[in-house]
Amino acid sequence: MICWKPFFRRSLLNDLLLQRVLKDARGRVAKKLRISVTDRCNFACLFCMPDKRTVKWIPQNNFLNFDEIARVVRVLASLGIEKIRITGGEPLLRLNLESLVRTLTGIDGIREVDMTTNGWHLAEKAESLKRAGLKGVTVSLHSLRRDRFRQISGIDALPRVLKGIDAARDSGLSPVKINTVAMKGYNDDEVIELVEFARERNISIRFIEFMPLDGLGHWSPDKLLTGKEIADLVGRHYILHPLGREKGDTATLWGFEDGRGELGVITPMSEPFCDDCDRIRLTSDGKLLSCLFDSRYNDLKKLLRESSTDEQLEKYIMECVYRKPAGVAYMPWVRDGWTKPRAMYAIGG
Repeated sequence: MICWKPFFRRSLLNDLLLQRVLKDARGRVAKKLRISVTDRCNFACLFCMPDKRTVKWIPQNNFLNFDEIARVVRVLASLGIEKIRITGGEPLLRLNLESLVRTLTGIDGIREVDMTTNGWHLAEKAESLKRAGLKGVTVSLHSLRRDRFRQISGIDALPRVLKGIDAARDSGLSPVKINTVAMKGYNDDEVIELVEFARERNISIRFIEFMPLDGLGHWSPDKLLTGKEIADLVGRHYILHPLGREKGDTATLWGFEDGRGELGVITPMSEPFCDDCDRIRLTSDGKLLSCLFDSRYNDLKKLLRESSTDEQLEKYIMECVYRKPAGVAYMPWVRDGWTKPRAMYAIGG
């Protein structure tokens, strides 16, 4: 019996190589890139990093340098990548990051560059990042109570993070958003306080479902506060207008009746959005991940440092994206509890 499936898939891939499109076998087209510039972080959030004393950091000579990152982005931009989000670890621990931002914003085809940060260095860096061309910033904020913030993040930094959020707004960075990982038994009683904090500043807040990527192994189904539960809770305190979820976005959004702020929920566990995912990831040591839960580490650094041509790099990237996994929606073993997760600090948010 002749099997046509492998031939069919190879034919599709060959067509995509000719078209120069970052499309996977399920027809999803990549438009967004998340770049982790370092695995280092001065925080140790319980849902992200294992015991910091046991962490084996990536040797810094294995990090892609800024020229190598820019080369990858130029290739990706020529294939249709339009938006970039710089992540870590904590990206502002990477020296002279403004230089990278300036370079990336000048690449043809890149429409915007944003950043996710823990906020520690944001107050001192916001204006220079804005001048370099950074568009918006998302700050992780998981509690407004100082002791609880320290418990969740591993550092007494709440006043400094709040100062960073205000500095980002004052600098003209836009949008300024807050990301909060919602966890039953940790911060679920602060949902309304956090929403009001964001509304007072007329900025967006996104609640993210707790995923089994935590280094300390705290994840369990009973700690999962779903997006629906969050929206229902907020809806009992405010009049909300549904704004929906745009294709390719991670957050389902609501507006408030008075127009101040915006609520979003990101639901990778309860309502995955894998079917229209348009994101790929580049780790600090040059691995291309086509999915947050990808089990392959596709090594671009090897090609970059072995004098490969842009055409060879392009072909390899397209093949990697073509093999993109279906996503967490089709991985029941993730929902049941991933026994060997990669911690988020090493992937990039």
